[in-house]
Amino acid sequence: MATIIPVSSFDYVVFGATGDLTQRKLLPALYQRFRDAQIPESSRIIGASRTEISTEVFRERARDALKRYVPAGDLDEVKLQGFLDHLFYVAIDALGDDGWSDLKGLLDERPDRIRPFYLATSPDLYGAICRNLDRYGLIGEKSRVVLEKPIGKDLKSARAINDAVGAVFPESQIFRIDHYLGKETVQNLLALRFANTIFERLWNADVIDHVQITVGETVGVEGRGGYYDTSGALRDMVQNHILQLLCLTAMESPISLDADSVRDEKLKVLRALKPITAADVQSVTVRGQYAAGAVGGQPVAGYQSDLGDHPPSRTETFVALKLEVQSWRWAGVPFYVRTGKRLPKKHSEIVVQFRASPFSIFPSEAFGREPNRLVIRLQPEEGMKLEVMTKDPGPGGMRLRPTNLDISFEETFKQRYPDAYERLLMDVVRGNATLFMRRDEVEVAWAWADTLLKAWADRPEPPRPYAAGSWGPTAAIALIERDGRTWHEELP
Repeated sequence: MATIIPVSSFDYVVFGATGDLTQRKLLPALYQRFRDAQIPESSRIIGASRTEISTEVFRERARDALKRYVPAGDLDEVKLQGFLDHLFYVAIDALGDDGWSDLKGLLDERPDRIRPFYLATSPDLYGAICRNLDRYGLIGEKSRVVLEKPIGKDLKSARAINDAVGAVFPESQIFRIDHYLGKETVQNLLALRFANTIFERLWNADVIDHVQITVGETVGVEGRGGYYDTSGALRDMVQNHILQLLCLTAMESPISLDADSVRDEKLKVLRALKPITAADVQSVTVRGQYAAGAVGGQPVAGYQSDLGDHPPSRTETFVALKLEVQSWRWAGVPFYVRTGKRLPKKHSEIVVQFRASPFSIFPSEAFGREPNRLVIRLQPEEGMKLEVMTKDPGPGGMRLRPTNLDISFEETFKQRYPDAYERLLMDVVRGNATLFMRRDEVEVAWAWADTLLKAWADRPEPPRPYAAGSWGPTAAIALIERDGRTWHEELP
């Protein structure tokens, strides 16, 4: 069994408490930590939102959400009721004065507590909420603020948000969350690289041919068309999730695991990422938009239909890129990344493709020569798989075939792993910022993304259509195959 280390008592204030993120992710994550006895009995979770409801109604809504989003086998009625007893609610106007005195009265009952403020709201409200927290004297040495993505839609807006929050909270108390960094496999990537000399000594351009990062979703915009159409796949996924995965794959060893040491090395990767300009955009980028098709055997509509009564959109729902990290370790090693909606399966992975052996002692008929490949699975089943060549058992000569050394974390360790939000919510209480983004990381990533967005704007072409249920436009296949490589794809 995993060792559960309780955290100190806290008052977790969640702004946007009646919203989808809180109901679908935050409350289930906090319940699981309570169920595992990691949350002290004296802690409180305080919901805050403009909706005028009582604490009792908020608890009933939370009960409904937990029954919907927590696996039935994890719902224990005694634990559930105990968790609900820790929930409180304050109706509050983020932009006005209503409710702030009520929140202050509630928090002043226990002024010595760790006090995280989770902003599960529109980023447009981050500055106003932080100013009111300061105005009503709710910020102290044990306070933290958690910012959900997106932090802006470009470098200018990201700086404005960071300036507004930074005017109230010091950087050490700001936690910019990217839930991908809380996944067990992502953290195991650090262990794989820096606790195993066999891999670290191979982790360079001499041995690695290329790297692929895929983040696929089967869903469409799912009622978020208004937001998504002003964002698109580059802003929604590449600028944050995918670049963070690239950083952890490509970074040098930090001097320690403290937050700034790890983030310093990630920042170096972002600064070494070659900008994509208008001169390169056609050869190293593909934009796509899903059309009608079938996912999981069920017909689904195209993006334009999902938007409803909306003018024709040029927003991309799929992006494939060929990236280059300009450093000695990675010189000449392409990083192929892709992400999209309405793909064949929900699927996130990092594939490290090693170079082919320079010479083979085996006859060509013995096997189709396949280089070794390391597949790091982030979802749906977290684990790692190393593909190696082995002898086919039995007599009849030396026949080789690829074999997988496969590790599924849940099956190997026979336990349930906390999901990303569970881990990150508790790291906020501990004050451990290792798995959170620092301001300079966010802004350097946006500076890189802005260059690509400008390049697309300078050469305006509509995104290429692709059938829902496919792996994106055919141009994405050409992007990698003209280099003599192939996307790693397994059947759903």
